[in-house]
Amino acid sequence: QVQLAESGGGLVQPGGSLRLSCAVSGTIFSAHAMGWYRQAPGMQREQVATITHRGNTNYADSVKGRFTISRSNAENTVYLQMNSLMPGDTAVYYCNAGQLDSGMQYIAGNYWGQGTQVTVSS
Repeated sequence: QVQLAESGGGLVQPGGSLRLSCAVSGTIFSAHAMGWYRQAPGMQREQVATITHRGNTNYADSVKGRFTISRSNAENTVYLQMNSLMPGDTAVYYCNAGQLDSGMQYIAGNYWGQGTQVTVSS
């Protein structure tokens, strides 16, 4: 059974940083592209960042230059380093184990973590 467990969320002041982690089990981690998504209250879930099994990354325009996605295939873990956080980044953050389509676009898989709350407020 595939399981994803996010951690690292919390309350941070504007301009601060957080590092989210997502531990993956029950699947061959290195074979998956991985993604981070977020969902703010009353909003749809949106893709934040993705990383291929080879380490190629892609970011939403709203987080480019501030967030960095990375992965450790040895630890079966994907990370999201978030810097220069803003109140608009407040959301529940989820990781996802997905795949790439023939056009190298990320396709979300059916497996999601429980989410971790990130709140940016003074």
